[in-house]
Amino acid sequence: MNTTPHPEGQIDCTVHGAVLQIAINRPAKRNGFTPKMFRELGEAYTRLDDEPALRVGVLCAAGDHFTAGLDLPTIAPLMKRGEKSVPLGLVDPLNLGMEGYRRRVKPIVAAVQGITYTLGIELMLAADIVVAADDCRFSQLEVQRGIMATGGATLRMAERAGMGNALLHLLTADVFDSAEALRLNFVQKVVPAAGLLAEAMRIAEQIAAQAPLAVVATRQNVLKGVEHGPLVAMHDFISVQQRLSRSDDAAEGVRSFVEKRAARFTGQ
Repeated sequence: MNTTPHPEGQIDCTVHGAVLQIAINRPAKRNGFTPKMFRELGEAYTRLDDEPALRVGVLCAAGDHFTAGLDLPTIAPLMKRGEKSVPLGLVDPLNLGMEGYRRRVKPIVAAVQGITYTLGIELMLAADIVVAADDCRFSQLEVQRGIMATGGATLRMAERAGMGNALLHLLTADVFDSAEALRLNFVQKVVPAAGLLAEAMRIAEQIAAQAPLAVVATRQNVLKGVEHGPLVAMHDFISVQQRLSRSDDAAEGVRSFVEKRAARFTGQ
């Protein structure tokens, strides 16, 4: 990771086998997001989906904090004009399904630590699995700045924790800890800060060892069920299973079971 990042911050990508580590890198400003960082994050997510050798992403951050959120002096002019920082045609890191943006296909594990405010919460809720350090401080404080959370918090906090719990934190702009985030299903695991990235990478590598087509199909079916309801998602069961069962990886899964060995999946 570059230890002297650009003054406007940067997103550093490192490949570890089939895992793409995507690091937010502006620690001098508590990783506050500028338009440049948004664009590079969209490019990193697009790279994850477009490179066949990559199977899973890990979103993490340099320094003691995940992100303090938006760098308002650089972002506010775009907000006033109704413009987005991520160019059209790229994967949207917030995965909102907005017109003109691609939706991410491959899974992301987020590793969050220290200050994880506003956009930080929305980025982790847009990921698939979240590992939090035990030193996290969370706050969705847009109402304290006279604006509204528009990166998915109003939707996903209520989806995971219920309306009352979501509004408790959205309307008070309070600061809460990792234990509360775990209780509300905002994060899936809480670990000591020193072991945060190692645990996130362990989970990502375990996912990467599974059959890639099946991983993608499973993730997409869960997402469809959440967004469109279980009856809609259920209608895909037979057709998707039929497609997967005809794949080389499904045949390899059977062979590895019979031969009592680890499967060697190719994504075909």
